[in-house]
Amino acid sequence: MSINAEEISTLIKKQIESYDSDIEVSDVGTVITVGDGIARAHGLDNAMAGELLEFSNGVMGLAQNLEESNVGIVILGPYTGIKEGDEIRRTGRIMQVPVGEGLLGRVVNPLGQPIDGRGPIETTKSRPIEAQAPGVMDRKSVDEPLQTGIKAIDALVPIGRGQRELIIGDRQTGKTTVAVDTIINQKDQDMICIYVAIGQKESTVRGTVETLRRYGALDYTIVVTAGASDPAPLLYLAPYAGVAMGEEFMYNGKHVLVVYDDLSKQATAYRELSLLLRRPPGREAFPGDVFYLHSRLLERAAKLSDALGGGSLTALPFVETQAGDIAAYIPTNVISITDGQIFLQSDLFFSGVRPAINAGLSVSRVGGSAQIKAMKKVAGTLRLDLASFRELESFSQFGSDLDKATQAKLNRGERTVEVLKQGLHKPLVVEKQVMILYALTKGFLDDLAVEDILRFESEMNTWLDSNRPELLASIRDTGKLPEDSEMKDAIESFKHTFLPTSN
Repeated sequence: MSINAEEISTLIKKQIESYDSDIEVSDVGTVITVGDGIARAHGLDNAMAGELLEFSNGVMGLAQNLEESNVGIVILGPYTGIKEGDEIRRTGRIMQVPVGEGLLGRVVNPLGQPIDGRGPIETTKSRPIEAQAPGVMDRKSVDEPLQTGIKAIDALVPIGRGQRELIIGDRQTGKTTVAVDTIINQKDQDMICIYVAIGQKESTVRGTVETLRRYGALDYTIVVTAGASDPAPLLYLAPYAGVAMGEEFMYNGKHVLVVYDDLSKQATAYRELSLLLRRPPGREAFPGDVFYLHSRLLERAAKLSDALGGGSLTALPFVETQAGDIAAYIPTNVISITDGQIFLQSDLFFSGVRPAINAGLSVSRVGGSAQIKAMKKVAGTLRLDLASFRELESFSQFGSDLDKATQAKLNRGERTVEVLKQGLHKPLVVEKQVMILYALTKGFLDDLAVEDILRFESEMNTWLDSNRPELLASIRDTGKLPEDSEMKDAIESFKHTFLPTSN
């Protein structure tokens, strides 16, 4: 059999043409210890802080401790399949999550993977979960109100777009309800909402999602959840994943509201990770950088300058207190980072004052400048009235004979407390809030029985919709209070038709 030289040369030429000389270099290390969701690896000398690393079984890890001889890795998934001697390689990527419109209406975990059973998420963009907060010159002052629809908040502790307002209180005092009502009230307000549930029972999160769906709020909301049964790293990452998703919209000129429910559980998860990584513990066994954990998260909330599109990201972080102790470590840390706090008191909650907002301890440091003029006018003296009422109330328990001025103050105070009560998932538009607060401050409710006040408010709102829609439209469109004569005429006209409960 003769060999054709031409055939051989053709084959050799083909082989040379198809030869790919690219050399792939990858940093590979070896797992030296593993346990409790933490692994230590040797040989990853060039790993970056926060870099994603891949174990030989496909599970991902996050580089945390960069030590001289080894790297401490937080395992993002089941760690039972990883053993000593396994190979681990660098990916060269910092932890990222998918972002964009495709996430709206979905429930995802902190890695951006859908967990609502509705198939994959159609989005091509992603963002790193850690990002630099906007600098001083990239921001502008808060000047636009974020209407929560909750009278006690919009009147006493207003929130502006781009603000960070802490919601603090014991467990079971209605913190989540405040957040859910605020999200429901953003319908038709050109606002995207992100609800981050940290360490909650899955049944609780499911209930919240169903509530949002029932009120049509899920269409503009992303729910990020790290459940109570999830490993600590996911609880630690959840808020950062939520804010990264929000930043995508903010830098595109949109307005975003992010709710972190709650940061106490994130701090506890971070403490667990830090102790397992053998970092030195500090006060209450928290690591020394627990302040930085929350400050670098909350500083990313901002109202951007017009040059950057004028978008905003408003943060509502939650912190749970133990027996109302707001001087504990995590509460004081977060209070010092935020622009004010809304304190929910269990005593008020159990006595039927809901939302249970303590006006004396609650404050908004910037929201007042974003309040509409009409609300500023009618709610100006409300906080002082409420504070003096609480003081008088405790004194009046000791004496029976009170002078007329004191009696009048107590009567007004009781009616103020009643007006600020609000039903579950019933946010109120700002123009109707202005009307009832005007009626209260001008004394129209002083001769009504306290138990009639909420019915009076409800019936007045219906009457105004039918008989004086132009008055409501004027407050809504201009943000200013109409003439006193118009306001008084409307309230008096309705009051003539109102039937008080017969004794």
